[in-house]
Amino acid sequence: QERLVESGGDSVQSGGSLRLSCAASGYSINSYYMGWVRQDPGTQREAVAVIDSDGTTQYAESVKGRFTISQNNAKNGLYLEMNNLKPEDSAMYYCAAVHRAIAMSINRAFGVIAQEGFGNWGQGTQVTVSS
Repeated sequence: QERLVESGGDSVQSGGSLRLSCAASGYSINSYYMGWVRQDPGTQREAVAVIDSDGTTQYAESVKGRFTISQNNAKNGLYLEMNNLKPEDSAMYYCAAVHRAIAMSINRAFGVIAQEGFGNWGQGTQVTVSS
């Protein structure tokens, strides 16, 4: 059974750091692009970062230079290191996966991973950044 379980969300002050983790069971990381998406109430879900099995990454412009996505293929673990957090980073963060047969490239994976019908997501972990 496929399952994505996130952890690591917390409340921090602006400028702080957090590390999110995702345990991906039932997924072969070699068959999926993995990533993180986020959603604030009243806004659309947006892609934050995506990683390919060879380590290639893509980030949203708003998080470049501050966030780092990584994965542990042997343990089916996915991580998001978040530094210099800003209040606008506050959101529910979801671990996400999109099958290679659907995305076919990391660019397309980044474009669709947050969309209904394309990406699979976990239950989310809340990140709150106060100013």
